[in-house]
Amino acid sequence: MAEEETTEEQPKKKSPILLIVLIVVGALITLVATVLITLFAVGFFSEDAEDAAQEVIEQAEAEAAAVPETQPGETVEILDEQGLPTGEFEKKAPTPPEKVVKDASQQTRFEHRYYELAKPFVSNVANSRKVMSATVAIMTQYDEQVIVNVEKHEFALRSASLDVMRQHTEDDLKKPEFRVELAEKIRITMNALLERYEDFGGIDEVYFTEFVVQ
Repeated sequence: MAEEETTEEQPKKKSPILLIVLIVVGALITLVATVLITLFAVGFFSEDAEDAAQEVIEQAEAEAAAVPETQPGETVEILDEQGLPTGEFEKKAPTPPEKVVKDASQQTRFEHRYYELAKPFVSNVANSRKVMSATVAIMTQYDEQVIVNVEKHEFALRSASLDVMRQHTEDDLKKPEFRVELAEKIRITMNALLERYEDFGGIDEVYFTEFVVQ
């Protein structure tokens, strides 16, 4: 009984695993604190650093915007399906004109633009001594670029149209629909020529404001 009374309970020793965990946690806390102090010291969280980063971004955007776009007619390199250069080049086609829309309450209407060529078209009638003289005007529903193209290539358009006119005989002149058919042939011829030179026609109608056969 005396031995039982004098015997004291020995204190339990701490687990070595718990000590290891505490050491690791302490090391992590120390590491994080060191990193934060270092970042503050170099000004990572300062407004100046944010301003500098913003300036870099704005400068990059400005440089990207300053790169000139490829103009129509310029040579550009062809890219493959993955967007990589192929070493082959082609000319960039011009952007075709767009139809000009008028404001309307119930339906869409297109703006009509008219242009009359300055001089009459004069041509001999086939197998005859007679002469045709026609003043030609065109109409387009597209923008001003079509008229600019017509003015630019007027000599070529006039020559091609005269080739069409001189193919007709006196018997053709007697047909009731002769002028309508001739105007349509000239329109098709003019558009084909403009498509060859400008990659776009745009002439919707051809009219004769004067037409004389002598």
